[in-house]
Amino acid sequence: MPKISLTGWIMIAMVAGVLLGLSIHYNSSAAAIDGFTTVFGIVTDVFLRMIKMIIAPLVFSSLVVGIAKLGDIKAVGRIGGKTLLWFMCASLLSLLLGLIIMNSLSLGSELNLPIPPSTASTGIDASTLTFKGFITHIFPRSIFEALAGNEILQIVVFSVFFGIATASIGEQGKIVIKALDAVTNIILRVTGYVMYFAPVAAMAAIASIMAIKGPELLVTYGKFIFSFYLTILGLWLILLLVASFFIGRRVIDLALNVKDMILLAFSTASSEAAFPRLIVELENFGCSPRIVSFVLPLGYSFNLDGSMLYMTFASLFIAQAYGVPLTLGQELSMLLVLMLTSKGIAGVPRAALVVIAGTLSLYNIPQQGLLLLLGIDQVLDMARSATNVLGNSIAAAIVSKWEGELEETAVNIK
Repeated sequence: MPKISLTGWIMIAMVAGVLLGLSIHYNSSAAAIDGFTTVFGIVTDVFLRMIKMIIAPLVFSSLVVGIAKLGDIKAVGRIGGKTLLWFMCASLLSLLLGLIIMNSLSLGSELNLPIPPSTASTGIDASTLTFKGFITHIFPRSIFEALAGNEILQIVVFSVFFGIATASIGEQGKIVIKALDAVTNIILRVTGYVMYFAPVAAMAAIASIMAIKGPELLVTYGKFIFSFYLTILGLWLILLLVASFFIGRRVIDLALNVKDMILLAFSTASSEAAFPRLIVELENFGCSPRIVSFVLPLGYSFNLDGSMLYMTFASLFIAQAYGVPLTLGQELSMLLVLMLTSKGIAGVPRAALVVIAGTLSLYNIPQQGLLLLLGIDQVLDMARSATNVLGNSIAAAIVSKWEGELEETAVNIK
């Protein structure tokens, strides 16, 4: 009897979660549904906590080792420049695609909502979204504070300095590199243990959202969700097509190698859930370990393709819903604002909504429009989380190819 892969178990768990959630939704009282979602929410929270306990030490150890193995600061600058160039191009592509689709469909115009009073509350705090706050937040006051808070961008900054310094002191640095290399391998083994719990967490997450919302969620916002998911698939095809110009037909193997992690990110609505195991899958594909350990941590702060697409979708949907006219110049400037203000906010709860709230105010679009999307944010977050994983996988493969370090190895598909 063939062994069921992780993908198979997660898909089985998702189907079971849908059926269980719908059963609870139709056959239970409101109090019973609350109790059910509370219990199953604990399961999902425990899994995400186990993943988050891995991320900070893994980012630090793998990035320091990767930078130290790059050899010198010139190599760090060269690879970093190529990585950021790809990130910027992919972000602009995602934003532009959302702009084109939303202007073509004009989904929000059907609502024709009146402008709400300025005192109405959205429940989302956008006051912290300032340029000064973004710049100062990049640099940690304490590495231990950054590690404790899973502040990925701050950990990246410290790791870059630490890795360059470690490589510069010669033999003494090699001792530290060897120790951190061992730490990385240990944490990846821990990741393997945590992944046994992934199907259970996926079932719990799907069951909870279906128990609360039921199929009405998909009916009420069906056109928006359907359009967003179709656009996400279009973005996937475009990214894979562009990647094929660099790595050829191996782009199909890449997608197959990371399919488990895409599905895990989708079912849990968290791209962080896929991060630890994604490192292993990309190395199995043939990406250089030192480049993977450099590109992925940066990608989780700077290369959120799915979130970029969603931000354009949501911002223009709300503007259309309230009949706020925007010129082409305003829409293009909005894309630039979204691209700049969204960097470095990975891991912040409802980060995309916070960025959108801050952007809407710049164009006199009612922030209260975010309430239109809060009910389906979980469903939309599933798609954008999966896209973030695929986008960062493609980035790691392309940068490895640019550096001549993409090995033609046998693909390890499970």
